[in-house]
Amino acid sequence: GEKLLSYARHIIRMNSEIERNMQSLQTAGTLRIGASVTVGAYLLPEMVSAYERVYPAVRVEVVESNTRLIEEYLLADRLDLGIVEGEIFSPELLSLPMQKDELILVCSPAHRFAACESVDPAELEKEAFIIREEGSGTRKTFESVMASHQLLWHASWVCSNADTIRKAVSRGFGVTVLSRLSVADAIAEGTLCAPSLQKIRFERTFQVVYHRNKYRTPAMQQFIDACLKPVIREEVGSNA
Repeated sequence: GEKLLSYARHIIRMNSEIERNMQSLQTAGTLRIGASVTVGAYLLPEMVSAYERVYPAVRVEVVESNTRLIEEYLLADRLDLGIVEGEIFSPELLSLPMQKDELILVCSPAHRFAACESVDPAELEKEAFIIREEGSGTRKTFESVMASHQLLWHASWVCSNADTIRKAVSRGFGVTVLSRLSVADAIAEGTLCAPSLQKIRFERTFQVVYHRNKYRTPAMQQFIDACLKPVIREEVGSNA
C-alpha cells in the first residue's frame, strides 16, 4: 500500500504538470524546492534570484528544513527538488553531487583555542559543543568524522538555528563546528575565531536530490542544470 501510494502521488503530480504544460506550451509552472539550512541561507537565495530573472514564468516555492525532513518531503511528493548537505538514505531518491563544503571549528575570541596556532583534536573531548539537531547534515558530518577519529564529545546546547549557535558561541557558551560559508562574516568581523585543527577535516558535498519516479519538467531540469554546472554557479554568484 505504501509503495502504491508513492507512485500514485507522482502520477497525480505528473498529470497536473502535463495539463499546465499543454496549456502554456512554454517554460512555466511551479518549482517546489527544499533546502537544508546552510544551503537555504547561503546559496539558494542568489541561485533562485538568478533563475527567476531568466525564467520569470516559473514560480519558485522554497521550504527550508534539515536534510532528514527534506528527504521525507521528497518521498511524499511535497517537493520537486531538494538541495541538501546531509546523507540521503532512501533508494527511491536520486542524488547528484553539487559542490564541496567544509565545516570548521569555531570559538569565541576569549576562548582558549583562539590563541592557538592549531588545536590537537584530543582537546575537543574537553569542550562543550553547541550543535545542530539530529537530522541535520551538519551534525551528521560532525558525528561521523569524530567517530572515525575515535573522539568523544558532549553537547551542552542543541539548536536548529545556525544564527543562534553563532551567537551562543560568540558569547562563550561553548564551541561548534559549522560551514565555513555560515561563519565567514563573523570571523572577518572578529566576533568568532576559527582555529585550525591538526590532522582532522570535516568535509561534505552538497547534493541535488529528486525522486527516481519524478517527471523532470523543463523548469525542474533547468534548475538542476544550474546547480550542477560550475560555470552557471559562478555566474549566479557574480549576479548576486
